[in-house]
Amino acid sequence: MARAVIVGAGFGGIEVARALGRANISVTLIDRQNHHLFQPLLYQVATAALSPADIAEPIRKVLRGHPSVEVMLAEVTGIDTAARTVTLNHDESIAYDILVLATGATHGYFGHDEWERFAPGLKTIEDARRIRSHLLLAFEQAEMSRDPAEQKRLMTIAVIGGGPTGVELAGSIAELARYTLSKDFHRIRAETATVLLLEAGPRLLTAFPEDLADYAMRKLAELGVTVRTSCPVEGISEHTVLAAGEEIGVGFAIWAAGVMASPLGRFLGVDLDRAGRVRVNADLSVIGTENIYVLGDLALAMDEHGKPLPGLAQVAKQQGVYLGNALVRKIEHGETPKPFIFHNRGNTAIIGRHAAVFDFGWAQMKGWLAWGLWALIHVYLLVGFQHRLMVAIQWLWRYVTYERGSRLITGDATKET
Repeated sequence: MARAVIVGAGFGGIEVARALGRANISVTLIDRQNHHLFQPLLYQVATAALSPADIAEPIRKVLRGHPSVEVMLAEVTGIDTAARTVTLNHDESIAYDILVLATGATHGYFGHDEWERFAPGLKTIEDARRIRSHLLLAFEQAEMSRDPAEQKRLMTIAVIGGGPTGVELAGSIAELARYTLSKDFHRIRAETATVLLLEAGPRLLTAFPEDLADYAMRKLAELGVTVRTSCPVEGISEHTVLAAGEEIGVGFAIWAAGVMASPLGRFLGVDLDRAGRVRVNADLSVIGTENIYVLGDLALAMDEHGKPLPGLAQVAKQQGVYLGNALVRKIEHGETPKPFIFHNRGNTAIIGRHAAVFDFGWAQMKGWLAWGLWALIHVYLLVGFQHRLMVAIQWLWRYVTYERGSRLITGDATKET
């Protein structure tokens, strides 16, 4: 019986493991974390709307119904494609017959990795906790300050990047300041905080139609977000952001401008694109290799028109379902996998209370209806009934009261600042 090794327990890796597990095929799933993370709602942890436990589920719990699936908490440090082995961080090697890489993407700073210290990105729970702590700490320090200029700087939050993550972060931070923190402080007026959304390109949400991007910009302005397009960031330090030649004093900056594929692809010894993605065939197998597959943000996969598939959760999930079922048929019946076809379920971004955009390709939606559909879909896609129930209850409570319950400053934020 073939032995499969899956690296990465995101949307794609989990679906492959489930399919192979249902067929009682031997699988080893390796991940550096012990939990499956619902990344689309990570920004809500960063802005104190949800707690980490609301959007994460232990991998072992997700897969406990599949005895043939072994879960390992480890980091892959090497891949020997000739020997068909994977090396782990504790020097253990695992043999594979089929290898699936689904390790996603990380932050990309366009050659300025030194900026990460001052402007963290948002990919993990630790990233979200760090952002939440620094964000709340900026307001705490402003409350203690007696200098109006220093207060203004501390209450200036810069979000760098005008894609869906940047738009969602900026809108959520503005709502946090206006509706929640404004009731918590006495010396400062938190509702007057400046939330800057800096985008190097000429408009926001470039993956969306222009009328939806214009709507998002109007709604952000209504929330008090200052949007600056054609404003490339040229430097970031502890207290300033240099953008389009202007030095802006900030209390905190968040990076949402670029991503790079997981560095794991380099171990395969194949050509990568500029973002570090691995080129794959129509069946998600790696070009020039045997029985190695890559999916999700790590894969450079093309649609039927020859365009790269976007780095969306729905792409990774569909690829995982497809590949898991295809591998079962290949292992059990020797079938050659048919090409993967992506079915676009729509691209979405939430701007704020009652405001979201939805692009289905053949139709667009914005406003209340898009906001409600966004909420329904995200609750439905959460892993585990208890998460769906708890998130729905918290969103209802937040909608009625404007409160956010996860306003905790944790870790070493106070020492770092």
